[in-house]
Amino acid sequence: MPIDFGLPLPEAARRLGLTVRTEATPREGSVRSGALRLHYLDWDSAPASRPPLVCLHGFAQNAHMWDFTALALADRRRVIALDQRGHGDSDWAPPDEYSLETMQRDLAALVDALGLERFILVGLSMGGRNAFTYVAAHPEHVHALVVVDMGPEVNRKGVERIQGFVAQQDVLDSFDAFVERTLRYMPHRQEWMVRGSLRHNLKQLPDGHWTWKYDQALRETARHGLPSSEQGPEQAWQAWRSIRCPTLIIRGAESDILTRDVAQLMERELPGRGRLVEVPNAGHLVPGDNPRAFEAALGTFLEDLPR
Repeated sequence: MPIDFGLPLPEAARRLGLTVRTEATPREGSVRSGALRLHYLDWDSAPASRPPLVCLHGFAQNAHMWDFTALALADRRRVIALDQRGHGDSDWAPPDEYSLETMQRDLAALVDALGLERFILVGLSMGGRNAFTYVAAHPEHVHALVVVDMGPEVNRKGVERIQGFVAQQDVLDSFDAFVERTLRYMPHRQEWMVRGSLRHNLKQLPDGHWTWKYDQALRETARHGLPSSEQGPEQAWQAWRSIRCPTLIIRGAESDILTRDVAQLMERELPGRGRLVEVPNAGHLVPGDNPRAFEAALGTFLEDLPR
């Protein structure tokens, strides 16, 4: 019996209320970062007159989490989505090489390989931390920054919830078994949405079982892509305060990772540069929880940027 992987992307996007002006499809590519091959998606169908978007996914996600965003922007912006090391279709690294520093090198390798001189950097969760840390070190490349539900410090209860989910058995009998598990974890998502997202985040093993694509080493509690001992809150706040480009902070109104107090402080720490938007009916995974409102917030910010 064929596996139900959900709706085709354009149909799913329209069902969610997104504006799809062109049914673009991404080109797949790869770059080298040291010994690793990193996979990326390049939605390169828009005019080249505006800075492209470089998008970084969160922990245990992959480049396809930006598909709705890329499709909605396809007529206006080039969107490049990277599978960060150990995730999606990128190579796995040695267990001790999943650090903030190595992921910064990976992003720099992508920028160099694609010849990106000025771009807009967008990151969710782990990708958000990687994004604002990169901007602090390479301000000359980044035209604007979008950080989605991540900050220099996070709510530990939310981290523990994520840890509880990823600590579960990671090999199941079928694709449908992962769908059922994810629906229990995300009861607000519709089943066809879950199927569409899991199709890119799971792989079938030779014996017929299914498991996650991302590296098993990343499932250790110390490697969840959230603030860790390698960069404490003081260092993270220092990096944040150094940002000089226009910056959008997007928080899911129901997030248990980025608190409202921290998000508001992030905005205040970037006077004249930071803008905070709370997306209703969304938790931590804002682009998937409420794609239409996320597209609206991001689109407004992009249109307001200086040319």
